[in-house]
Amino acid sequence: MNEPQRTAPLSVALGALATVRGAIISAAAIAFSGVGGGERFWLAIGVFAAAAVIGTGVAFVKWRRLTYTIGDQDIRVESGLLSRAARSVPYERIQDVSLEASLLPRIFGLVAVKFETGAGGGEDLALQYLTAAQGEALRRLVRERRDEEQAAPGAAHPGAATAPEEEGDVLYALTPGRLFTFGLFEFSLAVFAVLGGLLQYADNVTSIDIWDVDLWRRWLAEEGAAVANIGPYAQVLGAVAGLIGLAVIGVVTGVARTVLRDWGFILTRSARGFRRQRGLLTRTDVVMPAHRVQGLVIGTGLVRYRFGWQSLSFVSLAQDAEGESHVVAPFAKADEIARIAAAAGFRLPDASTTWHRASKRQRTDKILLDAAIFVIPTIAMAIFLPFGLFLIPIGLAVLGAGVNLYAWEFRRHAIDATYVYASHGFLSPTQAIATRLKLHSVEIWQGPLAQRRGYATVNLGLAGGQFAMHGVPIDEARSLRAAVLETIAATDYSRLDAPGAEGEDQALSAAQSGLSANFLAT
Repeated sequence: MNEPQRTAPLSVALGALATVRGAIISAAAIAFSGVGGGERFWLAIGVFAAAAVIGTGVAFVKWRRLTYTIGDQDIRVESGLLSRAARSVPYERIQDVSLEASLLPRIFGLVAVKFETGAGGGEDLALQYLTAAQGEALRRLVRERRDEEQAAPGAAHPGAATAPEEEGDVLYALTPGRLFTFGLFEFSLAVFAVLGGLLQYADNVTSIDIWDVDLWRRWLAEEGAAVANIGPYAQVLGAVAGLIGLAVIGVVTGVARTVLRDWGFILTRSARGFRRQRGLLTRTDVVMPAHRVQGLVIGTGLVRYRFGWQSLSFVSLAQDAEGESHVVAPFAKADEIARIAAAAGFRLPDASTTWHRASKRQRTDKILLDAAIFVIPTIAMAIFLPFGLFLIPIGLAVLGAGVNLYAWEFRRHAIDATYVYASHGFLSPTQAIATRLKLHSVEIWQGPLAQRRGYATVNLGLAGGQFAMHGVPIDEARSLRAAVLETIAATDYSRLDAPGAEGEDQALSAAQSGLSANFLAT
């Protein structure tokens, strides 16, 4: 067992700066409020100084009390000021090691090292902060220990001289031009949430009560009178200008968010696996071993789908900070997605894929259940409102029935000797692909209505994700379950996560016979 080590000493400076930033906000709130009367500015300075000194001291003590130990079987982190906590993560349980650096750590040349085990879909352990060289060396060591490779003594020790990370072949990259185009499709009005937060802050530090209804009523009355005097044409122009301004704000916000998140996005493939780097202010560097990719999700948006743009995500136990699967191509064409999928060992569905649609009985039930929502409004409007208005909910029910009929064409699934596929959505379709070898359970679920009507939902167990086929006729669902169980019984799961394991073809040959053939013939 190696000796306990501490994170980079500059971590203390980052902790102090974080405290100073919070102290500035507190001091500003005091300075612009009525607290302390005429002495409030001196009070604000005193609060700022005290918070900065205390925060810096706490950051130093936390740094001294946090140690990590690199063992032969696991990584152990001990922390705590008054009470101590020790957390240990075995190498074999680590799904991913990512490096993340926001703006200030990047200035100091530091990164946060995050270990993910897939428990609860989030990170289990994090070290803040190591130098960039230490972080890269630690990631390489964990990868080698996890893959049970024998490294030369001391060669992979963090901080020691190590070979640079293998770059690999570039599979996908977001150029500035494409990134800007991507941002145009990421329309967002999140700026108004920020404005709401600023208004709340103003309410706390000023005498203005933003929740005073009378204040807003008086303002609206004054503005309403002014608008009424400018004439109908000016009012229409003002409304159009307001809508255009709203659209501009949404587009600018979407572009800004996209640039901040995906600037410099690059995906490479090497013998180690896939490496994704992205981010302008906060730069993340994630490595995903190819053998841990459980499935693919191909998604799109309502508008971008019409222009042929899609996104590709890898399903695995490790996930992004947002709790979603790792996005490996956020804005790509079909040929780019096919190339990345092939590099991950997946085949996309083609003309030879035999698709099965959801049960027509499920389609009918869904139409009737959705239409039932409009029954009570129709009766109420027919009784209490002028004649003819009850036709509105009836029209909505008919429209909903048409939408369900059209959407049914896109709810489909398929299975062959190697893969399972599921697709849904007609305005912005989503397609999921999984390897049968990576499935570890299969469930047939039926509600009361489905039991009577003879269809079911087939839920397939997939590490790190969900895979469901809805409205499958019950006989077909049972055949599908039997085919998947045959693959599960023939698979040696102790070998699946072993890098370079090539014994999968033997399991596949068993999956290609028997009930698989029977299902494909149904």
